Amino acid sequence: MTAKSTLDDIRKKVADQQRLSLEDGLFLYRNDTPLQAVGELANIVRERISGNVTYYNINTHLNPTNICVYRCNFCAFRADLREERGYAMGDEEILQRGQEATDNGCTEVHIVGGLHHQKDYEWYLNIVRLLNDAFPQLHLKAWTSVEINWFEFLTKKNVRQILEDMVEVGLGSLPGGGAEIFHPEIRDQICEHKADTGKWFETHRTAHQLGINTNATMLYGHIENEFHRIDHLMRLREQQDETGGFQTFIPLAFHPENTGLSHLKKPSALLDLRTIAVSRLMLDNFPHIKAYWIMLGIGTAQTALSYGADDLDGTVRHELIYHDAGATTPEEVSVAKLEELIREAGREPIERDTLYNQVIRDPSDPSKWEAGEKLASTLP
Repeated sequence: MTAKSTLDDIRKKVADQQRLSLEDGLFLYRNDTPLQAVGELANIVRERISGNVTYYNINTHLNPTNICVYRCNFCAFRADLREERGYAMGDEEILQRGQEATDNGCTEVHIVGGLHHQKDYEWYLNIVRLLNDAFPQLHLKAWTSVEINWFEFLTKKNVRQILEDMVEVGLGSLPGGGAEIFHPEIRDQICEHKADTGKWFETHRTAHQLGINTNATMLYGHIENEFHRIDHLMRLREQQDETGGFQTFIPLAFHPENTGLSHLKKPSALLDLRTIAVSRLMLDNFPHIKAYWIMLGIGTAQTALSYGADDLDGTVRHELIYHDAGATTPEEVSVAKLEELIREAGREPIERDTLYNQVIRDPSDPSKWEAGEKLASTLP
């Protein structure tokens, strides 16, 4: 019989840098486990790994199309082909977005979107090629495992071949989307037709084997419960033990507006902070935990810097997916505002690129930059 967890036991494990168990994670998620105590423990781990710094980047989002073959009931972004709000970007529009990113000093373009059933594989490949050829300094973080799986269907190639194709035309890394909740009990209800848990891990495992860094996410605050969240985190931890290629974990707070789950309430700030903190404590082999201000709100994201998070994401120009689902946060935040938020939280702001190299700006022209030294994190 498994021993019951206590706060004192978990404190000792954190002090001794011992791995937390499933039972520990469930205990930390209990409403009667004081949130402040959970936050304090997460902050110990956060400062052990990242010191007092908080990272941010200057980035833009590119969602090439919202037309999608899938109808996930948590998604407000997708559209049907004949729907008035449906769109697909052309080459000129994509290049304009790249030029805008470059002019504004962005170091990264984050590329995800719908699965347009009338666009062939070359169309998706060409998006990366176009941007890389015209703006080689931009890091292209593109395509979730769901999109990679769609490319498999279109081409009959395997994951490795598709990733090799993408790297050849300029892919830099993979985002962590499409993870949602791994447990089939929940996944089968919210996104039964798209890439399953096994495919998500196959994609990221293969990327890591090819030397491609990736992120990981978890969509929480819908129909899942604490067990499903801890199960999700433990599966990620096990994968990281094997391959070591995950850079950042991003808990994504569910926004129900305009989705098939609109009857649900959005997660509270208290659940947001507890999820950030528990994630930092459970994922002892992940270098970074991100407080994605687009979904959390700026105030909660700032508070999360004392609850385990060491990254605020970035300026995030042109984000559509979560705003379509009712996010009321600004569609962009300036560098000055990000740094002010970080300093107000008692942290030291450091601009990073996608791979966590410190960004060095040209004082005479801030849009010009170069990657400096690798920013260290101290994992156990």
